[in-house]
Amino acid sequence: MFQPTRALRSMTIVLLSGVVMMLAGAAAPVTARDDDRGTNSHVRFHVRAPNPAAIQQIYQLIRQRQYKNAELLTKLVLVPQATWLVGGSPQEVAQLTKQTLVQARFQRATPVFVLYNIPGRDCGGYSAGGAQTTSAYVAWIDAIVSTVRDHEAIVILEPDALANLPVDCGYDPTGQLTVDRYAQLRHASDTLSALPRARVYLDAGHSRWHSVGTIASRLVQAGVSNTSGFYLNASNYQPTSALTQYGTWISSCIAFASDPSEGGWRLGHYDYCASQYFPANADDYSTWPLTDDWYANNLSGPPQNPTHFVIDTSRNGQVHASNSPSDPTYANSPPGRMTLYAQPPYNQPANIIGTLAGGSWCNLRGAGVGARPTADTGNPLIDAYLWIKIVGESDGPCNAAGGARAWDYSVYTESGWPTIFLEQQTFDPLWGRQDPAAGAWFPEQALELAKQAVPRL
Repeated sequence: MFQPTRALRSMTIVLLSGVVMMLAGAAAPVTARDDDRGTNSHVRFHVRAPNPAAIQQIYQLIRQRQYKNAELLTKLVLVPQATWLVGGSPQEVAQLTKQTLVQARFQRATPVFVLYNIPGRDCGGYSAGGAQTTSAYVAWIDAIVSTVRDHEAIVILEPDALANLPVDCGYDPTGQLTVDRYAQLRHASDTLSALPRARVYLDAGHSRWHSVGTIASRLVQAGVSNTSGFYLNASNYQPTSALTQYGTWISSCIAFASDPSEGGWRLGHYDYCASQYFPANADDYSTWPLTDDWYANNLSGPPQNPTHFVIDTSRNGQVHASNSPSDPTYANSPPGRMTLYAQPPYNQPANIIGTLAGGSWCNLRGAGVGARPTADTGNPLIDAYLWIKIVGESDGPCNAAGGARAWDYSVYTESGWPTIFLEQQTFDPLWGRQDPAAGAWFPEQALELAKQAVPRL
């Protein structure tokens, strides 16, 4: 039978004391910005209850006398992270919303809610689901609205809902589902934004996805002018510096295409907007000042009441998480290109690397958590850095069967890896295991994210 040592008892006391102090401690006074669109610069964000599997992992690490790792994971789960509302009946989501608001009030903190229940969610992928009809979705949203009422809250509305419209998913031949998507988002954003202390942000993908003009146009159609702005990088790994430029360009593009001066030649022309793809090269950050120059030369003046944004920094601490330092483009290339696996001992061919790069959004190896949640960003356009993704929870079963992985086992394999083709199709060679389902705790990934945090936990 396992007998607790003095070190284990001490560690347990420290862990429990940290939890109590974090959850019950008094917050600093909240000071409002002059700008009505932004969040409070000294706001304290709500610490959600940890995933029970995270607590179990910490306990097991203590039993194994891995005290440093247990400490790292404890620090990780005590960082403020969003509460995801992902379905259920209107009554059920109202109850969860109420519980979170009560917890946040006890902490003297602001909760961050992620609403993730829109029809056709995730293009039917790993996180498929959502309300079955627009009327069901409206009832679900209205239950949240009636619960939040005059409470302070930040709302991250429907990740990927604009970056992955039904028309992008290939199942909207008439376009009606995309029309419905905009109507659903307008109802949600308008009713939530009407609440006196709610800050609502719309999906804008990330800097390695849609061009600036495309996402700016979608944001305007979804009613971004009635919200607090948009959010970037939800559950992704793009570096904060690139996201800052990308978000600034989106804000500038919205201002550009809304400018009636000089005969109104800019009005509605989001397609004119410069982006990370032109005149810049998305793969070479040294070219990005070209797009800065374009906006400096084509805006009639500084944007009035510019659109703000927030950034998910939950997993972007390691800027070049999946690149090898021996890659000649290492200094300028974004994460996710998987060039490490073209090097020894893996020696994977180019076609494999291409597939891995395409799946670099999915349980990426080599990543670490990034900047801690704060509303004091030092940038007037960035209302907050948030941990939108719950760190340590899987993106899904990233494997060859789902298209996120590929591997040539004849070139590289390890003892214990599957040798049968069908088993290889559900195996993730980057982690050497089958990945957990979307939203399930991924202990190996959680510990790696904690160990490679920038700044350190």
